[in-house]
Amino acid sequence: MRADHIWKDVLEKLFVEFLQFFFPDIHRDIDFSKGYQFLDKEFQQITRGAKAGKRIVDKLVKVYLKDGSEQWLLIHIEIQGTRESDFARRMYVYNYRIFDKYQRDVISLALLTDKDAAYRPERFEIKRWGFNLRFKFPLVKIIDYIGYDFEKHYKTNPFSMVTQAYLKTMEVEGDNQQCYRWRKYFLLKLLDLGLRRETIYAVYQFIEWLMVLPEGLEDQLYHEIKELEEGKEMSLLTIAEKKGMEQGIQQGIQQGIQKGLKEGIQQGIQQGIQQGIQQGIQQGKIAGKIEGLREAIKTALEIKFGQESFVLFDRIEKINTLEELEKLLQQAKQANRMEEIEVYLIKDEAK
Repeated sequence: MRADHIWKDVLEKLFVEFLQFFFPDIHRDIDFSKGYQFLDKEFQQITRGAKAGKRIVDKLVKVYLKDGSEQWLLIHIEIQGTRESDFARRMYVYNYRIFDKYQRDVISLALLTDKDAAYRPERFEIKRWGFNLRFKFPLVKIIDYIGYDFEKHYKTNPFSMVTQAYLKTMEVEGDNQQCYRWRKYFLLKLLDLGLRRETIYAVYQFIEWLMVLPEGLEDQLYHEIKELEEGKEMSLLTIAEKKGMEQGIQQGIQQGIQKGLKEGIQQGIQQGIQQGIQQGIQQGKIAGKIEGLREAIKTALEIKFGQESFVLFDRIEKINTLEELEKLLQQAKQANRMEEIEVYLIKDEAK
């Protein structure tokens, strides 16, 4: 299951909760009142040119400790979704490169989201002629949480829902009705937890992108949730819809001002805003579906063809119509060779 993009997004938005859920000892020692900083650009510069394999999701974060000193750690986090023979060596290479750059303690952490219970590359070692180098790092596997009592942690740590949703997606993969049932379950739970608006949006976006439904079920779920939300202060609008509304309001204001010059400024602005909101909501729904279909296609291709399929992802991102993405998703599900997808993309691009 390919989900590197959505893991990156939810990790950045819920970094504190991520550490609290998966690495509680580390979480307890960090002084979050001093803030933390993601160093993506710095990390890319450090690892540029490293012959250490394919990076899936690599995050470098600067944090501060509670011991009262001004020392700080760099926590190197990797989220890996497929088996990689050189994974532990790559972790070591990146660790010492970061240390060499900053001359600070570097703690490397790994979160593995694959299904292989035996795959646990938690150390890299060189031992010969009396020389011994041993590099070991904390490693968490999502599948180790199968059977975990997630619900008791929903309110205290929303990453419990993120983890359960990922496991459920693996469990019901291919069963659209079960996917529908579980996605609805998670969304309704989110409404009742009393979490911050930003937290709800982060978890909701993760679940929506992860548990992709066919268009008919997508529309059915949308309308069902909207009906159940009636009268509630918190709305489960998708991020795409929220952005669409904001854009629609701005467009509506501009349209309203122009219209107001001819028909009366106040009346024109109000009409323009309402029209813009409706247009924004519709545009947001379409944008959300397009993003979901792209992720579903990438997931299907990675499951079948592994990391070789990554070369196609930039071309998939350029497809912007629901119709073409739905056709491509069917091709991805039916294809036996990656060349079949390449031929289909070439034909589509030639239109």
